[in-house]
Amino acid sequence: MSILVLNFGGQYAHLIARRVRDLGVHSEIVNHDASIESIHAAKPEGIILSGGPSSVYEQGAPHCDAGIFNLGVPVLGICYGHQLMAHKLGGTVQGGGKKQFGKQEIDVTRAVIFESTPQKQVVWFSHGDAVTKLPAGFKATASTPSCAVAAMADEARRFYGVQFHPEVVHTQHGQKMLENFLFKACSCTRTWSMTEQAHTLVEEMKQTVGKEKVLIGISGGVDSLVAATLLHKAIGDRLECVMVDHGLLRKDEAATVSEYLKKQGFANLRVVDASETFLSRLEGVTDPEEKRRVIGHSFIEVFETEAQKTSGVTFLAQGTIYPDRIESAQPSKNAAKIKSHHNLTLPEKMGLKIVEPLKELYKDEVRRLGEELGIPRELLWRHPFPGPGLAIRILGEVTPERIKILREADAIYIEELRSSGWYDKTWQAFAALLPVKSVGVMGDSRTYEYVIALRAVDSVDGMTADWTRIDPEVLGRIASHIVNEVRGANRVLFDVTQKPPGTIEYE
Repeated sequence: MSILVLNFGGQYAHLIARRVRDLGVHSEIVNHDASIESIHAAKPEGIILSGGPSSVYEQGAPHCDAGIFNLGVPVLGICYGHQLMAHKLGGTVQGGGKKQFGKQEIDVTRAVIFESTPQKQVVWFSHGDAVTKLPAGFKATASTPSCAVAAMADEARRFYGVQFHPEVVHTQHGQKMLENFLFKACSCTRTWSMTEQAHTLVEEMKQTVGKEKVLIGISGGVDSLVAATLLHKAIGDRLECVMVDHGLLRKDEAATVSEYLKKQGFANLRVVDASETFLSRLEGVTDPEEKRRVIGHSFIEVFETEAQKTSGVTFLAQGTIYPDRIESAQPSKNAAKIKSHHNLTLPEKMGLKIVEPLKELYKDEVRRLGEELGIPRELLWRHPFPGPGLAIRILGEVTPERIKILREADAIYIEELRSSGWYDKTWQAFAALLPVKSVGVMGDSRTYEYVIALRAVDSVDGMTADWTRIDPEVLGRIASHIVNEVRGANRVLFDVTQKPPGTIEYE
């Protein structure tokens, strides 16, 4: 038994399921048009209707079978799901009113899902439509000055709707709301754990791969390292690891990771220096999507070459995690594409089957899985690093000069964060190089050099993020260190943009 999440194409659909798992309850995601027969057969303890980018009244908007409201199980509608519930049960949803995006304070009245939370609390809105007439049997349970039905409930049937997103970290008491829905409305029991998931994933990989060989690319990031470790536990020396040094890795990245893997008994590890190939193909490329395409296709060629050197390889493994898939609009035909990822654009010509052991997990879950697999903290808790590497942290054209400047600036930034104690307080931090130059002065000489932007964010899963309030004295020391040590940079900025509306990476 579990909680079913009906996916209407919202970016946070899988985040809802992940929050449910955090609370120790198994969750499963199904598409919004799943048949009522299949939903009934799953015997869910409760159903959650996700958000989505559509309006319930527009042509082609995703809907669900209204029969879910006759199954006798609790239902929670979130944002679009809240509006759809009202629409299906006889209420009214209208657009054209005042839109709400970001943090807002709601005024709560008594309801099961708000138990043990304050009357006034901050939540995260992202909507343009609103419920303007409640269905029969419902009462409004929260409001804002511009949204009379910020939440609603029919306690008798255990139906609940919230116009905001309790699953994102910016909703102060969102996890408590979900906890109340699971354990007070649905009477769930805690049966899910990462220890169990680690065992399940190892067994799944054994079953999927069988006696075949698997090729995996090690990027230097946490995701590929955890994926490789999981597969190594499952199939041992039938795992072929290739670390491609595309010239876009962090300082000393290839040496650090390859040394660790060799110590862990990874017998089949090859480090390939393909930097000249990648950099030559990136020459003159400035569009972010084109960069990703070039890097992705170049990776394929390298892997094709390496695969041909190893007989019997059947699978290509990737460290794809859920935020990669959701930003590329993979999970649902109703989702909106944000950006493509090089490990999601593999052509069929490679002739290998794809296996993605981490595809349903978020970054914090990947790290917890890594802990279960015994990966050392100093590697497991490194900040996330994108597959395309420094290329998407250099805005505009990628050149050897710009790579050198950024690599050194980034290394100084991370070194200073570690020495000041801020590295472990920050979910992700990195430097980026902006494609502009500014006037400066060093000694008695005028300079005209690049601008470095420092990014530091706090997050749980990478789906939403807030900028980290690093001590200004530390920032000043970092800026001084970069300007004095990195030839080619004379100005340092600090980015204070949240996600959304920005993304964590620059491209």
